[in-house]
Amino acid sequence: MKIVRRIAIGVCTAATAAVLAAIAYAESLGPVPLGKDIAYSRVVVDRHGKLLRAYATKEGRWRLPATVKDVDPRFLQMLFAYEDKRFYHHHGVDPFAVGRAAYQFITSGHIVSGGSTLTMQVARLLEPRQRRSFAAKLHQMVRALELEHTLSKDQILALYLSLAPYGGNLEGIRAASLAYFGKEPRHLTLAEAALLVALPQSPELRRPDRYAEAAREARDRVLDRALEAGIIPRDEAERAKKEPVPHGRRMLPMLAPHASDQIVSAEPDKRVHRLTIDAGLQKSLENLARERAHALGPEISVAIVAVDNASGEVRARVGSADYFDARRAGQVDMTQALRSPGSTLKPFIYGLAFEDGFLHPETLIDDVPARYGNYAPENFDLTFQGTVTARRALQLSLNVPAIAILDRVGVSRLDARLTHAGAALVLPKGEAPGLAMGLGGVGITLSDLTMLYAGLARLGSVVALVERQDAPLATPVRLIDPVAAWYVGNVLIGAPPPENAAPGRIAFKTGTSYGYRDAWSVGFDGRMTIGVWVGRADGVPVPGLVGRASAAPILFDAFARAGESPAPLPHAPNGAIFATTDKLPAPLRRFHASRASDEIAEAPRIMFPPNGARLELMDAPASAVPVKVSGGIAPLTVMVNGVPLPQARGRHTTFFRPNGPGFVRLTVMDARGATDSVMVRMQQP
Repeated sequence: MKIVRRIAIGVCTAATAAVLAAIAYAESLGPVPLGKDIAYSRVVVDRHGKLLRAYATKEGRWRLPATVKDVDPRFLQMLFAYEDKRFYHHHGVDPFAVGRAAYQFITSGHIVSGGSTLTMQVARLLEPRQRRSFAAKLHQMVRALELEHTLSKDQILALYLSLAPYGGNLEGIRAASLAYFGKEPRHLTLAEAALLVALPQSPELRRPDRYAEAAREARDRVLDRALEAGIIPRDEAERAKKEPVPHGRRMLPMLAPHASDQIVSAEPDKRVHRLTIDAGLQKSLENLARERAHALGPEISVAIVAVDNASGEVRARVGSADYFDARRAGQVDMTQALRSPGSTLKPFIYGLAFEDGFLHPETLIDDVPARYGNYAPENFDLTFQGTVTARRALQLSLNVPAIAILDRVGVSRLDARLTHAGAALVLPKGEAPGLAMGLGGVGITLSDLTMLYAGLARLGSVVALVERQDAPLATPVRLIDPVAAWYVGNVLIGAPPPENAAPGRIAFKTGTSYGYRDAWSVGFDGRMTIGVWVGRADGVPVPGLVGRASAAPILFDAFARAGESPAPLPHAPNGAIFATTDKLPAPLRRFHASRASDEIAEAPRIMFPPNGARLELMDAPASAVPVKVSGGIAPLTVMVNGVPLPQARGRHTTFFRPNGPGFVRLTVMDARGATDSVMVRMQQP
């Protein structure tokens, strides 16, 4: 009995000493690393939490956090079968696995398996060791016990799923799944999941983009282990083995790059940024912009903004046709660039006139030559329609009636109303608002223009666009009264659609800026407003680039890709008048211009191209160069190097085809003999 007692005392003493030594050793290691200081990739996600874009860490690593809910359940089953069968039953160290590893080492003379649990692997990932040794293994065991005491099993798994190495600069299952398969880990196939189970054991030697055969063999071993464990049936395992392994890496998602850059730059310390953008619509519209830009020309870019009418939330923002295309200046965000809006401000001119009560959609208005001091507007096609209704004048985007109405409404009032609604209008330096503002003589961004049109869809109430999910919704601002806004929408929904598009479904307007630099189309239904801009980011003119032919088809296609049938516009509010012209009150039957006169014209002036301009020679059929003239008394004669253009007489806009590179002298002469001349240089693109 004394011997037994002595042995028991000795064992207890040794055990106590071991425990005290372990406690002392653990205390010497310092605080338990929980991964709170790990630098993860900053990510931008859409309104549903779907990844739009990720940014590498400062060390150049793709490290995306993941949780148990982010992965396919079969991945976890295979992971446990292959790495740690008793994960949910041990406390960080698995005595059976350690014993098996020790026995294999003793009997074989070398390490067959390390006996590491997933918790021990997490400990190694949190505190990397350069060399494998008994001391390092002891360190992992102690840390594993501490981690199990501090964290839940799911938290430990989340650390493994976020930090496990997958080759190169990929860390964590999300980065690996996106890079190798282009999908989130919850959508992995059986074969894909098996490969990602195998990679962390030897990430560099099993990288599928470098060692595809080694990756395939490792994957198949995982499938065999899963089959032995009864996790998968044999037929599924055989089918999975027939799947090829990826031979390269994919780019991580790169949706809404301009919006992502903007929000990350504004809050660089924030790790997760949530936008109101819808990833599905964003991807669809990015593809649309890329396809149409390539069809239009090598330097052409396309920008698109899609907005939810009710909330003002941005559902898609395409800043350029291709973010990585330097020839198209792809990294320039054309949704935020100031450009001339062409005729797209006309609906607001008519809206103010409807609000003031001197105009109705069925009011007659004259489309005839008129002059306002030295300014004589002319229509885009250089013809006049005579007497038309206001509805028809806006649908055909006639310039002369629009300027006559703006003269009555007041330019300063239009400028003040649009500015008050939140649009940042920019005039040329040193210039005050003038009548030319109604035809595009002002700068505005596509985002602001789309916001204004969304205000029309909301019956005249504008809300500032919102792109961050945590941003407070802005207070609505009244742009025009509800009846006036409804009149505008009712007119625009009847505008002739582009070729092959269905009429009467979208209220829309097109615009072409001075000199063919910008083509626009903005439209809305009862649910969404979409704005489209087409042009060159550097502002170089593109002869033949007009809103109806270049931007409107993109607008209608964008609505088609939005995934739902166009929603009806709001019902007419109280106070709307339904009547033909002859049934209107007498003052509304015909509009009379207030200041149009036949004052003597100023001398002719070549407005485009400007003197000293360098113009690129374009391939046929877009090789014609426009010459725009203001002022002068008809007939006008335009000469190229002293030779008159026979088709130019009497026209304020004409075209000529240069013979090749070199200098060209352009001259205009009016009926009085007054002239203006510019010198331009034609050069190869």
